[in-house]
Amino acid sequence: MDDYVTPQMEIIIENKPVTTKELEIEQAILPLKNMMFFPGIPTPINIGRSKSLKLVQEIHKRNGILGVFCQKDINEDDPGFDDLYPVGVVARVINIMKEEEGGTAVLLMGTGRVRLESVSLKEPYLKGKFSLLPDIYPPKSDKEYKEQLKSIKDITIRMLYEKMGVPEFVLDSLKKSKDNGYLVNLAFSTVEAGIEQKQEVLAINDVKERLNKLLSLIDQDVQLLEIKASIRRKTQVDINKQQREYFLQQEMKNIQEALGGNIHDIEIKEIKEKAGKLRFTAEQRSVFENELQKLERLHPHSPDYSTQMAYIQCIISLPWNSYTKDNFNLTRAKKILDKDHFGLDKVKERIIEHLAVLKLKGDMKSPIICLYGPPGVGKTSLGKSVAEALNRKYVRMSLGGLHDEAEIRGHRRTYIGAMPGRIIQSMQKAGSSNPVIILDEIDKVGRDYQGDPGAALLEVLDPEQNIAFHDNYLDIDFDLSKVLFIATANALNTVSQPLLDRMELIEVSGYILEEKTEIAQKHLIPHQMEVHGIPKGQFDISKKAIIALIESYTRESGVRELNKKLAKIMRKIARAIAEGTEYPKKLDVDDLFAYMGAVEYSKDKYEGNDYAGVVTGLAWTAVGGEILLVETSLSKGKGAKLTLTGNLGDVMKESAVLALEYIKSHASQFNIPDDVFEKWNVHVHVPEGAIPKDGPSAGITMTASIVSAFTQRKVRSNLAMTGEMTLRGKVLPVGGIKEKILAAKRAGIKDIILSKENKRNIDEINAIYLKGLQFHYVDDIREVLDFALLEEKVQQPLEIV
Repeated sequence: MDDYVTPQMEIIIENKPVTTKELEIEQAILPLKNMMFFPGIPTPINIGRSKSLKLVQEIHKRNGILGVFCQKDINEDDPGFDDLYPVGVVARVINIMKEEEGGTAVLLMGTGRVRLESVSLKEPYLKGKFSLLPDIYPPKSDKEYKEQLKSIKDITIRMLYEKMGVPEFVLDSLKKSKDNGYLVNLAFSTVEAGIEQKQEVLAINDVKERLNKLLSLIDQDVQLLEIKASIRRKTQVDINKQQREYFLQQEMKNIQEALGGNIHDIEIKEIKEKAGKLRFTAEQRSVFENELQKLERLHPHSPDYSTQMAYIQCIISLPWNSYTKDNFNLTRAKKILDKDHFGLDKVKERIIEHLAVLKLKGDMKSPIICLYGPPGVGKTSLGKSVAEALNRKYVRMSLGGLHDEAEIRGHRRTYIGAMPGRIIQSMQKAGSSNPVIILDEIDKVGRDYQGDPGAALLEVLDPEQNIAFHDNYLDIDFDLSKVLFIATANALNTVSQPLLDRMELIEVSGYILEEKTEIAQKHLIPHQMEVHGIPKGQFDISKKAIIALIESYTRESGVRELNKKLAKIMRKIARAIAEGTEYPKKLDVDDLFAYMGAVEYSKDKYEGNDYAGVVTGLAWTAVGGEILLVETSLSKGKGAKLTLTGNLGDVMKESAVLALEYIKSHASQFNIPDDVFEKWNVHVHVPEGAIPKDGPSAGITMTASIVSAFTQRKVRSNLAMTGEMTLRGKVLPVGGIKEKILAAKRAGIKDIILSKENKRNIDEINAIYLKGLQFHYVDDIREVLDFALLEEKVQQPLEIV
């Protein structure tokens, strides 16, 4: 029931009592379909039948009474005595109201319960006789009755609040009401029960019994209410969340429409505008349009919408067949390369050659260049200079520690969080299809159960394949043939052979002292002064101080450590300027200790030829070349024992074993008695035992050292050598020649023995680096020994017999 009344309303609605005289005559009877009517409760009733309408109009006009009885069969349009329940309510018509839909409603007020005695007329409406039924109340002292009333009152107020949403002020009024009859009838009207059940309660004369029956009905209703409340509580959180999202989305939609349209439509329009400017091929455009149609069919709140939108955004963010115009001014390109980097002539020459061919031909596939060499020589930074020289975009891609193939090829879109590989991401960053991409540290690419990124790079770095590079996420072939890839590596032994075959290898060797000095003066010092805010002309470092800094505080092939040392000096100078204290305007050698502390490295020095069995070799390390002393000593024993120390690797140990076996088999050529090897044990040591050493290039050095020890002949002064030796005595070429020669020059070496096949390496080195050095090229170990070992014996020679 949607209507309710407060006790205060009783003042407005007149409830005139029924007289005995009115009950003695026949009165009008109003039959109700599927509805109960209770005394004391003003109730609106919709009038549908013409008979009923005529009835209420006449009763209202003469302020008469009528009997209200429920029909047993709601489908009966013309009920009689047997079709009505025997107990009903006598009522008066308070008001008749016309409804907007054209119907009529009547407001009735019940005054008491009546029993239907007879029905005499059916036209123009039902008439009959009915008699009042008494309400038998228990005595006032009945406590049970009082508790019943209190329970019904509390439950009724609760049900009115929870079921019908009755306002708080109405409920407060009901709580204060003392009209128990009104509250009981109100409870009857609110309880959810069938017509038969309510009729049964209405027919009970004993008020206490009637309350008991009412409480059982209300109890069922309360249980249903609690079940519904429990269900509502459980679903309330989800409903609130959904409602909140719905309202926010509607609000957003309204805002978007006020600003100029639906965001979904705006996004699609923007995508189409961007796509219209892209230079797709016919096949690429067809794929894009199909994917865009999928997006248009999706609802913006669908989980797949964001995934498809990300894919579409990936496509339109790529530079499809869009190229920057190369600058073909060769002189300008050379000037830029020389300005940023000292040396690196081979690399610069290759870039200029590529630019020259482009200028003549107009179009060609870009080369795949791999720069390899020690750290700190400018391999990575060279890429930026190349990009500037060619007027191209520059992107650096670090491959160090990469171990997942998907990082190169991308993830398939079936995976959550899928994204394109680094190659496609680099193209997005570049914004053109012909950038310069640096593949940094390509020698440090790993491999595991997730795949081999090195194998994925095969397609990227193959000029015949990268014209249609396939990324798993993008799933559309992309042309990489115009990209200038420059890979960098410190060593090539960890790079797979198929990958090396696809690249043009250019060695970037370390810098000699003179080059480092030039780089410091022209590039590093001006840069560090600018970084530290030191005004130009307020500070400088002398050339002698730079040389001392390089020799005593750094040991590297490149200039990275030198740059850090210069930064340390500049920080101290900047502090002195800021504090207003004195500082040397030109830093000299004598000032280095104050700014750099104690000397960190001692210069490699040749140690003379006073001892037999001590020969100077040349070694290559990751930080450049170094001289390497090989020492051999003999001790009396049972013979045939070779001891090797100095943290030597397997290859180097094998070189020592090979050298001793060669000497044993050719002992007569070196005037060594055959039985000597059975009386003397041989110990070969390479100093600085904490540093691991390996490689075959010390083969001839170990041979010369062992022969010198057995013959006690002096080794030629200021001599160094490097080369691998076979069991037949043939001298083979080795690598790292430039770095080794620079190390020899630093140590004051004058003569160097090399394999004849290494002559080609010497010919490629700038003549200025070779000044003061004499090279001796050999094919056989006997040539080495003939030149290296003098006939003169050392002082106090050991008697080898």
